[in-house]
Amino acid sequence: MTKSEAKKRINKLIDELNHHRHLYHVLDKQEISDAALDSLKKELENLEEQFPEFLRSDSPSQRVGGKALDKFVKVQHSSKVLSLVDAFKIEDIHDWQERNERLLGQKIKGYYSELKLDGLTVVLTYKNGVFWRGATRGDGKVGEDVTNNLKTIESIPLSLEPIKGSKLPEIVEVRGEVVMAKDVFAKINKKQEKQGLPLFANPRNVAAGSIRQLNPKIAASRKLDCIVFEIITDLGQKTHEESHEFLSKLGFKTNPNNKHCKDLSEVDKYLKKWVDKRKELPYWTDGAVIVVNDVVQEKALGHIGKAERWMIAYKFPAEQVTTKVLDIEVQVGRTGALTPVAILEPVLLAGSTVSRATLHNQDEIDRLDVRIGDTVIVQKAGDIIPDIVKVLPKLRTGKEKKYKIAKTCPACGSEVMKKEGEVAYYCSNKNCYAKNIESLIHFVSKKGFNIDGLGDRIVAQLMDNGIVVTPADIFRLAEGDLDGLEGFADKKIKNLLTSIEASKEINFSNFIYALGIRHVGEETSVLLADHYPNLQKLQESNKEELENLMDIGPEVAKSIVIWFVENKKLLEDLMDQGIKIKYPKKTSSKLAGKTFLFTGSLDVSRDQAKTLVRSAGAKVVSSVSSNLDYLVIGEKPGSKLARAKEHKSIKIIKEEDFLDLLK
Repeated sequence: MTKSEAKKRINKLIDELNHHRHLYHVLDKQEISDAALDSLKKELENLEEQFPEFLRSDSPSQRVGGKALDKFVKVQHSSKVLSLVDAFKIEDIHDWQERNERLLGQKIKGYYSELKLDGLTVVLTYKNGVFWRGATRGDGKVGEDVTNNLKTIESIPLSLEPIKGSKLPEIVEVRGEVVMAKDVFAKINKKQEKQGLPLFANPRNVAAGSIRQLNPKIAASRKLDCIVFEIITDLGQKTHEESHEFLSKLGFKTNPNNKHCKDLSEVDKYLKKWVDKRKELPYWTDGAVIVVNDVVQEKALGHIGKAERWMIAYKFPAEQVTTKVLDIEVQVGRTGALTPVAILEPVLLAGSTVSRATLHNQDEIDRLDVRIGDTVIVQKAGDIIPDIVKVLPKLRTGKEKKYKIAKTCPACGSEVMKKEGEVAYYCSNKNCYAKNIESLIHFVSKKGFNIDGLGDRIVAQLMDNGIVVTPADIFRLAEGDLDGLEGFADKKIKNLLTSIEASKEINFSNFIYALGIRHVGEETSVLLADHYPNLQKLQESNKEELENLMDIGPEVAKSIVIWFVENKKLLEDLMDQGIKIKYPKKTSSKLAGKTFLFTGSLDVSRDQAKTLVRSAGAKVVSSVSSNLDYLVIGEKPGSKLARAKEHKSIKIIKEEDFLDLLK
């Protein structure tokens, strides 16, 4: 066979094998026998071995051919993979619709309902039509490159099918869910049982664990599947339904049980249908995702915090089981709050073994009348968090014991107090060991100082040995402090100290988060970092000023002010250790200090518009008032326009004028 003939034959074999792969793994059809398919694969592999210059990266032979890696490489997502707001009843979805229509100033044009599969979210990127990179969701901003493992999944095309009448851009990015079928999971557990190995808890864990194996051959042996649900790239799709049609044309496997719903009454029927029918599905599903179908409306709604506004996750009613309460223990959090936790007789619930359930507070214990020794009904709220929903008092034997939170802290023995207007009890000791250790763990976490090598166990070890007492002590550590500690070899000490030194340069928002101010999470930290030019200005802020910021209420404002009053010494100590805060860059412009508000549908997303405003040194406000400088109007503006016209000082401008203003 000549080289020219070999190249043609290889290309024809790849096309033929891809055709049958798509039929079998995507469309669930089969035209030729497995033996015939294996014969074609063998011929292809032999030719590629004989003529390696014609080996294509999208060849079926490359699915299991990757070498084992030493570690995974981190990759930055082109756009954030955000979370979903959860709904547990149809009324929650109606409330969601009402909020969205109020924001848009118009009616939602329909929905697209799709089953939410229980697996691992991945981002697939194609360059010039060929699978280039696959990554895990990670923290939503940064994931891990797991391309070799994803290549082993037959339902993921290694090259895209062309769409008639359109040319694909250089980069096409989609998102999907890696799942494991119920029958495959059952076979794997049967094999584990035969070998005397522990059983896996659920298919989701096995799927996620398989994708994070350094050896792609292990991932290949797990027979995973991938259902794709979203196109990130703009291919001209006008609706979410059309996105799914494009995905199918490109060669991806999509969920055939998705449905366009013209209104919420149809959404309600869809949800009711799948509550029980989902048990017939080959994969596990814990709910459905309801998506605003119109892409223009999607973009206008954008996101808030860590969640998209234009879609919501409806959680199917949780499975329930009965078990016994063996004991009730109390955990002390970083704020000093005492949380009672029920220790349960281990029981399988919604696919995983449950041995603990939160009881939230003493009021909840009293309401349920939970006693040690009781038989209780446990469910997973949203199929995630174990929760006791009911006690079965008729099964009591008389040996059950009532429970009251002790008057002293279980960690340090200090007096326990209850704050006015709150249900939780708190340890009164500012130097409580349990409270301090949780604070330190929070301080060094990924969203805080992100100190690699300083995990929960190491933090506890350093505190137990009196080496670290406050967060500032971490930056005082020297080699001599760690010599002789169990598990600390020279290399580990050097790596930890290097990591600590590198962490001294930190973004302002991460620094605020690390402080562990009560009620101040990641999003509020970003808000504060964007608003205040430096730490000193934030320290000097008062309650009224903070309350004027969007999304900060009286309780959060009070908490921030109190923290900075009580922790001046800690901040001085941290700065003395060489902490360098990186502040967001502010662009000086004529708009510095001006205020903006948006109404109606814009071509740019609300989040993009807000970013543009903030980068110009201006502010975004949430309502019309005499303090508003500019109201930017898009298509079909809402009631804000009428209110703005009542104020002569407010300039009402269109989107194109707004963009010109920022130039």
